[in-house]
Amino acid sequence: MSGVNSIVTSSDVSALYGKYSADSSKKSKEKEDAKSAAAASKAEDTGVVYEPSKDASSNKASTVTSMAKSGNTQVIEQMKAALKQQTDNLRSIVEKVISGQGNAFYKAQDDDSMWKFLADGNFTVDAATKAQAQADIAEDGYWGVNQTSDRILDFAKALAGNDPSKANAMLDAFKEGFKQATKSWGKDLPSISQDTYNAVEKKFQDWANSANDVTKA
Repeated sequence: MSGVNSIVTSSDVSALYGKYSADSSKKSKEKEDAKSAAAASKAEDTGVVYEPSKDASSNKASTVTSMAKSGNTQVIEQMKAALKQQTDNLRSIVEKVISGQGNAFYKAQDDDSMWKFLADGNFTVDAATKAQAQADIAEDGYWGVNQTSDRILDFAKALAGNDPSKANAMLDAFKEGFKQATKSWGKDLPSISQDTYNAVEKKFQDWANSANDVTKA
């Protein structure tokens, strides 16, 4: 090519290259902007931006609370069943202990006072048996008020895991057992058993109060 117009200098090349680069950068930026706009638009349309759902959190909390309540209910039912078993056991023990005390009492009496043994066909009591029964029902004897009431309290504490909060429930079981012993006896139990009843009541109340003493300490 000839002539001034046909001559392409290095300056021209640099100018053209600069213009081309600027145009390319502009187009690239426009493309990026367009992509960003499209992505933003799509995000708005499809809701891809994640935000924790308040409903989901609420449902989860509700589920956890429900499970906790269910677990608590199960534990409570188990505790009730355990307490019932404990009181049933004590009631049975008390019935046998009080009946045993009554038997010991009447064995220690003169023949004309032994209506219970006559009713059972026990027409005689030998001297050795009578002497042992008299020792047993003495103040500090095995069937005396002190030892018998202590034994009943010990049974109750063992069954209740020595938990003073269960003292009232165990006392109710004792009363029921005493009532059953009276019923099976056929009439009022001897005075020694009535005295034992009063002693047991006092000891159970002291046991129940011990929980308050621990709290105050």
